[in-house]
Amino acid sequence: MARKVFTSFHYVPDNWRASQIRNMGKIEGNTVCSTNQWEEVTKAGAKAIEKWIDDNMYGKSCVIVFVGENTAGRKWIKHEIKKAWEENRGLFGIYIHNLKDSSGNQANKGRNPFEDFTVDGKSLSSIVKCYNPPYSTSTNVYDYIKTNLEDWIEEAIEIRDKY
Repeated sequence: MARKVFTSFHYVPDNWRASQIRNMGKIEGNTVCSTNQWEEVTKAGAKAIEKWIDDNMYGKSCVIVFVGENTAGRKWIKHEIKKAWEENRGLFGIYIHNLKDSSGNQANKGRNPFEDFTVDGKSLSSIVKCYNPPYSTSTNVYDYIKTNLEDWIEEAIEIRDKY
């Protein structure tokens, strides 16, 4: 049975890449907002965004951060990572820069977003895994993620249970 998962990603450049992973049938989770829905949420301000995150993260056992070129350091990505860790959810990242977007383009590898956090004096990036598929061809990256995704989720939950 697929785990219920919240996915975190930089919407505008990476929603196509994120949808590829979300549609693999390996996870259950929040539905991705359409561009118009997300614009409505963001126009309503910070409280509306926090409520959307709270509502969509509720009941999820794991949070996956899809790491694109500009994901690390973004305010709401940081908020989602912090919330996931504080609420004892499994947490990990997947670099998605080599998946093609809707125009067939790949991107540059982004920075690990877990480097922005510390837990008991250790970098969160030394605790939480961020997987970088070892391929440059989009179809191979896709297959690698699809093959490993469920194991990564279970491992993230086990890691979080240790802290």
